[in-house]
Amino acid sequence: MEILKLDPAIKDYLWGGRKLVEKFNKVSNLDKVAETWEMSNHKDGSSIVINGEYKGLSFSEYLEKKGKTVWGKNCEKYDNFPIMIKFIDAKQKLSIQVHPDDAYAKAAGMDNGKTELWYIVECDEDAYIYFGVNRDMTKEEFKRRIEENTVLEVLNKVPVHKGDYFLVEAGTIHAIGAGIIIYEIQQNSNCTFRVYDYDRRDADGNPRKLHIAEAIEVSNLKKKEVSIPVKTGQEKTILGRCDYFTAVRYECQEELKIENCKDSFVTLTIMEGCMKLRVAGEEKTGKKGESFFIPADSGAIEVQGNGVFITVQT
Repeated sequence: MEILKLDPAIKDYLWGGRKLVEKFNKVSNLDKVAETWEMSNHKDGSSIVINGEYKGLSFSEYLEKKGKTVWGKNCEKYDNFPIMIKFIDAKQKLSIQVHPDDAYAKAAGMDNGKTELWYIVECDEDAYIYFGVNRDMTKEEFKRRIEENTVLEVLNKVPVHKGDYFLVEAGTIHAIGAGIIIYEIQQNSNCTFRVYDYDRRDADGNPRKLHIAEAIEVSNLKKKEVSIPVKTGQEKTILGRCDYFTAVRYECQEELKIENCKDSFVTLTIMEGCMKLRVAGEEKTGKKGESFFIPADSGAIEVQGNGVFITVQT
């Protein structure tokens, strides 16, 4: 088994900044680097293998060559690789949006649905997100508020701080505010319905497309209770579990050992510091912002260094 280092696909959406280049070791000449798709085999952008036998292949090509054995037993139920991982640099606020669940997406001939998890890597002092509705609402009221541009009044506006994390389930109306860098773990989908976009224009001066009918159909309009987990400073923190992934944050001081679940691949992304990874006698080194793919059934992962990293598996 080989530890793969991945180079991301890069997206230059209009709300992005340059922090991922300046602070997270991403390489791009684009004016805006809004998202880096760290582990992706999506048709809209695949990450690239940059080491070893498969160097130069897209992650999609690698998975096609290796087959499902590198995914692990937990992924057998999926036709396509189940998750995608990103960094997001929101220099400006993102649109108010919602993602469908699997049933709606597949009935409509679209991607998978999209449940995602946000980890706040860093943010401005006054940063916030929108996360669900602050009271129960009918579809009729939701439609009226979209039409009257008052939808923000019925959303939870949540201040955020470095290290906060949120599981954003399909159907949850949400938006990332300005001045936030997020590490996002999500279903392998690029399916988004925009509800409201502050009357912004695209590069050609046209209003960005909204998807109001679809958003009304898929949105969860029950009041969302918001609780931000207390930071404990423990070596291991489970950020979130759902049907699609489990995400764990580790604080490494000198060294630690992760007993890899043989039934799933593991993706490891470094948030702070430099790390040395050792799996089945193979070693790789990495720095802040870099991501690695470790195939299923590779054995324990030994990590040396001082810093913070996040692992994801299915």
